[in-house]
Amino acid sequence: MNELDNYLQDQETYDLHPAEIATLLKELNDEDFDSYVARLPKEIIGDVALELPDRYFGNLVENLSVDELSVAVTELESDDQTDFMQELEEVDKDVAKAVFESLGKEDQEEITHLKQYDEDEAGAYMQLEVFTATEEETVQTAIKRFAQLREENVLENIQNLFITEENGKLKYSIGLDDLLIFDFKKTFKEIIEAHKENFEPQVARTRQDIHDVVHCIEEFNLGVIPVVDSKGILVGRITSDDVYDIINEKATEQMYNLAGVDDDAEEDDAIIKAGKKRAIWLLLNLFTAILASFVISMFEESLHTLVALAILMPIVASMGGNAGTQSLTVVVRQLALGEISEGDGMRIVRKEVIISLLNGMFFAVLVGIVASLWFDKWMLGLVIALSMLINLFAAGFFGAFIPLLLKRLQVDPAIGSTVLLTTITDVVGFLSFLGLATAILL
Repeated sequence: MNELDNYLQDQETYDLHPAEIATLLKELNDEDFDSYVARLPKEIIGDVALELPDRYFGNLVENLSVDELSVAVTELESDDQTDFMQELEEVDKDVAKAVFESLGKEDQEEITHLKQYDEDEAGAYMQLEVFTATEEETVQTAIKRFAQLREENVLENIQNLFITEENGKLKYSIGLDDLLIFDFKKTFKEIIEAHKENFEPQVARTRQDIHDVVHCIEEFNLGVIPVVDSKGILVGRITSDDVYDIINEKATEQMYNLAGVDDDAEEDDAIIKAGKKRAIWLLLNLFTAILASFVISMFEESLHTLVALAILMPIVASMGGNAGTQSLTVVVRQLALGEISEGDGMRIVRKEVIISLLNGMFFAVLVGIVASLWFDKWMLGLVIALSMLINLFAAGFFGAFIPLLLKRLQVDPAIGSTVLLTTITDVVGFLSFLGLATAILL
């Protein structure tokens, strides 16, 4: 008997988190997967579905009726409801429509409201469930009301109480742990009056870029951030668990982009779709490789005259490519984390160039000595040493400059950077090495 069987037989004493259930389901074959999904409590199916990779979602919902899906959606928080319905629409629009129509009016309105925001806007990631009070309310009244809402399962994962005006405009934010040390008989106005600065909230705007919001949450070490509309009215909140998902998605996207693959396509089971996305980047890489080969063809006579050039040539290109990738990766990651400001570009480029030149001098001497001893030509060692220095300089400069330029042009720095950089380091490496060899040795 496995853990899922134990859970299904006795849920009171053998509790499993939806993430744990999702992990166990991923280990099953298709037949067992369908069997266990059909037996899971429908109240937790929604949470389990959102913990599973996208490729499992279709299999999961195919085992559930419209009524069962409706129960699953109803049990989710507003932001998760929207995510679930959007994924369901991608799987089967007719089923998604039937499930939506079976939901209560309030759930329908919340889902419709959240779907109006673009995927890069803060509003798309917020939960509409918030715990609020007015300044005239006493601490004791607010705590009693909160206890009742929690008991009725209206509110979950609440970290902060938001103080609003009668019209809903946000004024202050108070951590729930702070409530315990307040005088329960006093109003919030009496308590806040003496230390207003302690309760001034960091806020997100509904149309604000979600990555700017993430940076704010990280910078101020927030567990939750309130979301307000253009008039300052409190409309929702973004919690730390949502932020973790956003950071993970962004990191995955950048890793895929640096490798020249599409993150959406790779999450899909469609082999042809993923293959086409990769082929686009491979085609671009083919053209850049042809360009590098063209540079080599310009020195065909030199290569015939001195075969050692063909043997040593890959060393220069490889070292330049790897050094450039190091600089590129560091700068792209720092840009993603918001560690590079508007006027910080020159400092970053200078730093990467200096590091590359220091490494370049070391490896230029090392490779120069090896080449001299290998082919018994000290001038050949000088040529490859100079070429190594030139190419590592170019690698450091363009490895930092390319992502900064793309960022300035409002293009994701991870997209295409590797292909551009590889082209530059190959061309500069071959051109400098073969050009210097032709000029000095032949």
